[in-house]
Formats: sequence, structure tokens, C-alpha cells
Amino acid sequence: MRVEIWSDIACPWCYVGKARFEKALAAFPHRADVEVVHRSFELDPGRAKGDVQPVITMLTAKYGMSAAQAQAGEDNLGAQAAAEGLDYRTRDRDHGNTFDMHRLLHFAKERGRQDQLIQILYRANFAEERSVFSEGDERLVELAVEAGLHAGDTRAVLADPAAYADEVRADEREAAQLGANGVPFFVLDRAYGVSGAQPAEVFSQALTQAWGERSPLKLVDQGDAEACGPDGCAVPPRA
Repeated sequence: MRVEIWSDIACPWCYVGKARFEKALAAFPHRADVEVVHRSFELDPGRAKGDVQPVITMLTAKYGMSAAQAQAGEDNLGAQAAAEGLDYRTRDRDHGNTFDMHRLLHFAKERGRQDQLIQILYRANFAEERSVFSEGDERLVELAVEAGLHAGDTRAVLADPAAYADEVRADEREAAQLGANGVPFFVLDRAYGVSGAQPAEVFSQALTQAWGERSPLKLVDQGDAEACGPDGCAVPPRA
């Protein structure tokens, strides 16, 4: 069974939702048969790469709330994250464009390191003092290396604006086609969708239901055509 997760590194509920989903997945009896794929979704796609600002400033401008309301929201997110065993800085975080991070996540997927990289990027953005937005490409290279990727290959991806850009845009178009207008958005076997950072119990129910309702394989021809099996290949008798 495949689970696809649309998310953005700048999305705190994606950070929390991933932890809740993984809690459910760890207890799922068929965990070894579940493939998890991370898909791209930008919350702020129109923001220029160099446009970095404090999270509180971004929230007040985007949602028309006061600084006190924005800070209260961050404090609540910090408490929610702590309940899942996650570190979360409720003060002095910044916000910026995540397109290059999504490009790197597609690169990491090709190298079998996607889940490692997305978790490291979440941690760096939400829990560490150093910014993933204002320190330039070398900060992203450093984090990619921590995830097991080659530094030179990572620099080459970042230096080429077209590298994996089509893959990011394809994910975003697909999210729109599926009706996802926010993240996190979880799709199980292209049959069930779960929106938001739901409790682990909801993810457990969704995994169980999706697994139980998978369509069995339907054979087109039940004839006795020749085939190979554990005991070898049948050799038709000579005419």
C-alpha cells in the first residue's frame, strides 16, 4: 500500500502531522508493506527566494491578526509539538520560499533518502536557531549531507534552477486535482484522503480501512497457459 503525503517545510501542522501519522504507522500490523512518498506543496509559492521575514511578521500581514494573537498561535503549536515529542521554537523563527527544498526532496527520493531529508529540514526549520532560509544554499547542502546525500551533487541541483522543478510543479498540480487546498494532506492508495494533522487514532483507522478494502487482483484469463513457477518451467511436449 502506498501513502502519499503532500506537505511544506514551512507548515508547522505538517511537522506535527508527520509525527502523528508515524505513530499510527509504527503500530500498524502491515507496516513493512506500506510505502510512504512525500509530495510537494508550497504554502507561499509567490514569495521570492530572498524574501525572508520573521514568522510573526508574516502571520500578522497574511492573516490580519495582531502580534499577540500570532504569538499565541505559535505558543499553541509549540505545546502541540511537545505533546508529540518534537522540539519547537516559538520565538524568533523566520519564513521564506521553500521551492529549493522541494527540489532537493525530489533529488533525495531518487537516492532513497527522502524521508531522512524531510525530517531534518523540519527539525532545522522548527527547532534550531540557524535559519534554513537566510543562510544561503550552503545551509541546505549541510542538511542534505546529514541526510546522507553527496555535497557536490546537492550543490549541482541547487545551482540549476530547472533541476527537479517540473517534478515539484507536477506534485502541486496533482494536489489541486485531488482537491487539496491545504496541507498536510495524506492519500492512501489513491482511495482515501486524510486532511490535516489528525490524531494518531484517525490515521490508524484510515490505514486499517484502506488496507482492508484494497481491490483483489482480477485475472483476465483462467486458462492453463504455460508459465514458470517455484518448481521450474513447464516444457510443452513435442507434437
